[in-house]
Amino acid sequence: MRAHVLMHVDFEGPGSMATWFASHGYSLTCTRFYEDIPSLPELSEIDVLVVMGGPMSVNDEAEFPWLTVEKHFVRAAIHAGKPVLGVCLGAQLIASALGARVYPNAQREIGWFPVRATETAEDEGLFAFPEQIEVFHWHGETFDLPSDAILLASSSACCNQAFQYGSKVIGLQFHLETTQESARAIVDHCREELVPVAYVQDEARILAPLRARYEAINLLMGDVLDFLTEQ
Repeated sequence: MRAHVLMHVDFEGPGSMATWFASHGYSLTCTRFYEDIPSLPELSEIDVLVVMGGPMSVNDEAEFPWLTVEKHFVRAAIHAGKPVLGVCLGAQLIASALGARVYPNAQREIGWFPVRATETAEDEGLFAFPEQIEVFHWHGETFDLPSDAILLASSSACCNQAFQYGSKVIGLQFHLETTQESARAIVDHCREELVPVAYVQDEARILAPLRARYEAINLLMGDVLDFLTEQ
């Protein structure tokens, strides 16, 4: 089995997902759009698609022409019935590929803040988030829900935090794959975004070495992958 990851910057990789895929017998390959000549696989060659985060907007196609190619590939993977998981920018790319609008959120949300499950997440056939869990955020944009998508989780700063489309597609505005190492990497590369506003924490709070919170989100990420791959 093969899982394929779409990466947009070198400091936002699969994180804890790499361990999950290895322990479940998947090989892991990547398209790195930040390279000069990124290469996409044939859809028939992959079993799971993961779309990662990045500091650009899905609307930045003039600056990053590969965004158009990527949206087409994501849309094709969804229509082919592949399990598809989007994280942060990846969730926005799924929404955009399905025809939804992506735009600046009223609040930037950076750091550790809780998300809450929606009532609809209790429906049979939908992934069930915990009633509330503190997760890692780093985003300034949001999206409208694609047509026929179901909202799974919300936060105080951003309504559309997680959604499910059909039985095999999930978008997460937040990061469940984050490890202590990947949190440090994104802080090192995006430190200028840590401005003193309501939903942006400072570096010390973001990087406080609380092992339990990383373990909790990584476990939940495993549950999401279990759900997508067992359908």
